[in-house]
Amino acid sequence: MGVIRLVPIAPCQHVASGFTEFKLDYAGTKSLAIGDLIHSDEISSGGHIWRILCYPHGDRKADNGVYLSLFLKLVSESEKVKAIFDAFLIGRDGAPSPSPSHARRCVKVYGTNKAWGFPQFVERADLESTYIMDGRITFMCGAIVLCADPISVPCSDIGDHLGRLLDGADGSDVSFTVGSEKFRAHRAVLAARSPVFKAQLLGSMAEAKMRCISLHGITPATFQILLRFMYTDALPRDEELEGSSPIELFQHLLAAADMYQLDRLKLMCAHKLWERVSAENVATILGCAETHSCPELKSRCLDFFVVEKNFRSAVLTEGYLRLMQSFPSVIDEIRARVQT
Repeated sequence: MGVIRLVPIAPCQHVASGFTEFKLDYAGTKSLAIGDLIHSDEISSGGHIWRILCYPHGDRKADNGVYLSLFLKLVSESEKVKAIFDAFLIGRDGAPSPSPSHARRCVKVYGTNKAWGFPQFVERADLESTYIMDGRITFMCGAIVLCADPISVPCSDIGDHLGRLLDGADGSDVSFTVGSEKFRAHRAVLAARSPVFKAQLLGSMAEAKMRCISLHGITPATFQILLRFMYTDALPRDEELEGSSPIELFQHLLAAADMYQLDRLKLMCAHKLWERVSAENVATILGCAETHSCPELKSRCLDFFVVEKNFRSAVLTEGYLRLMQSFPSVIDEIRARVQT
């Protein structure tokens, strides 16, 4: 609908909001008197019930019916509820009013049946000239409840707990031999994370009855990161990757994620590779993306190629030659983008 104008909120506060589109039959209000009231349906915000109160000819005789009045009322039984009342008019184009005087906000402490707002929200003459659409006036109104000192809830630490379970190998019921290294794990965890492992470990395949499974086509370093990710949902920090080529490692890990249908890990590897892309390695990374069906990474690599200085350097690399040999269709895509 538009951008709501906000005021700073203290760091110790959190907010809960409820908004409503309040439509007023303008023609039907002409017979009303000063002080006559129309209210909205109930709004829920911050565990409290609210209503918008509208006085089409104003709420006080001193204004002679020149203004429309708008208020926010706390309906539920509560005391000392601090809330922001936001209200602005919607123009005939469906967008919020560009006039600052027709977008108002107040911060008040409410009690049961207490209403705060704007006795002179807008002149009726302005409504007639600018805001009537199909006989109606539309207001966007909201109650934003400010809650100080909420109960602090710590972040989830399930990854830490499962990581310690993996490290201690308590209750492990399967192991994997990768090269010369052996890794213990838990069938239920792996099956919950990967449909491929679920089929292997809990289905009718031979591995379901094996206590030790040999894996091929994956390095111990790659499998170690893959295994820890399935327990913790996290990758190692960059400083923990010392001694290995991050680009090569994340390509291997992306391939393993594709093999075991770990979609989140696959995209995380794509993100890591994209952070490290250059004219020297973009062709190699593009080949990895094409091989292991990662359209998100492939699209960005193709976009990288269309920059002229990148293209001139990338076509001179060995990775580009391998790309020409293995994926001629991708070369056609690159040329088509460069030529457009």
